[in-house]
Amino acid sequence: QVQLVESGGGLVQPGGSLRLSCTASGSFFSIAAMGWYRQAPGKQRALVAAITSGGRTNYADSMSMKGRFTISSDNAKNTVYLQMDSLKPEDTAVYYCNFRGRRYRGAYEIDYWGQGTQVTVSS
Repeated sequence: QVQLVESGGGLVQPGGSLRLSCTASGSFFSIAAMGWYRQAPGKQRALVAAITSGGRTNYADSMSMKGRFTISSDNAKNTVYLQMDSLKPEDTAVYYCNFRGRRYRGAYEIDYWGQGTQVTVSS
């Protein structure tokens, strides 16, 4: 099983910054990618950004996040980070860590999810 431990959420004023972290542990053979999704009240969960084990990044097309969020990773620590700057009230959501990988050699890739961390942007 894969465990994902998220941290870094909280309450921040508009224009502020937060850095989310997610560390994967447990039994797995390889990581294909890790990333962050978010879900605001009444909305579906949606991609924020993802990064492959090779360092390729994929950001949501939403112009509202463009240039403000940066994803990075530390492969040695099985950890992914999301730096969020110039935060806006519309960034308020539960942010979920996603892990995509293989439990063992030859296995299909599967997804695991963290429990979510609340980010609230409000004055």
